Amino acid sequence: MFQNIKSSENWAFAEPLNKGWSSDKKYFVKTKAGENLLLRLSDIEKYDEKRKEYEIISKFAKLGFPMSAPNEFGVCNDNKSVYMLLSWLDGVDLGTVLPDLSREEQYRLGRQAGIILKKIHSLPLAAEDIPVKTKKEKKLWQLSLYEQSNHRTANDESAIRYVKENIDLIWRKPPVYTHGDFHQGNLIYMQKGLIGVIDFNRWEVSDPYEEFCRLESFGIESSVDYCIGQIDAYFDDEVPADFWAANAVYAAQTALCSITWAEKFGQEEIEAMQRRAQRAFDDFDCFRRIIPKWYAERH
Repeated sequence: MFQNIKSSENWAFAEPLNKGWSSDKKYFVKTKAGENLLLRLSDIEKYDEKRKEYEIISKFAKLGFPMSAPNEFGVCNDNKSVYMLLSWLDGVDLGTVLPDLSREEQYRLGRQAGIILKKIHSLPLAAEDIPVKTKKEKKLWQLSLYEQSNHRTANDESAIRYVKENIDLIWRKPPVYTHGDFHQGNLIYMQKGLIGVIDFNRWEVSDPYEEFCRLESFGIESSVDYCIGQIDAYFDDEVPADFWAANAVYAAQTALCSITWAEKFGQEEIEAMQRRAQRAFDDFDCFRRIIPKWYAERH
């Protein structure tokens, strides 16, 4: 299983982890010295992709926030697999503890997340990573797949129309390195009230404003105050109008296209995404407003 991994002779044990959507095989590793590590295994066909991921994680690790940091990278299992060994963050998923904390603490943690996200987006783009085109066409293509699907949700016309009429409001900011899946499930609540970041495997170069779309999709389910704190801190308490305009487009597009995405996971997941879409329709008043009710009503 772990042939040719340089440091495996120093491990006490490795236990499989089954959490998450990634195709990687993940293991919790305990070394003989008592150190905790995370091992990710991928097919060798993904070598170039995973090498790039490790390089990006290495860049993020220099930004000064707690994260699952790089430790070792290479090929194993007689060159059939590529592996990545990362530091382990002790703690629990932030999303599981947020509802039990005071509103003030939820907001404070949101602000902490917003500061971390701003650091991630501050990393200068390497010349070879600058995209040659935006993701507008991809977003519209995904929307067309939703329109053709068998799982459209009720009263979706206003959201569809809003995306099509306002697609040019996204990708107006210079593209940045993004985490790609920045939400409470990929944040770890650690000792002393700190949070750390895990699972960078969906990193990409994108519009920085797209990173916020998961607040509407998932974030507000565990804590509205956290979501408000993340936005406030990221923008130093002066949220610009162009953010709200772009965020509404992302919220509408994600609400619909997440339903299509859920089709491969079964009816239960489809219905969950349809409920989230209906909530987004309400939060944005069928996209007659660009600042969601959950933010506007607490400011």
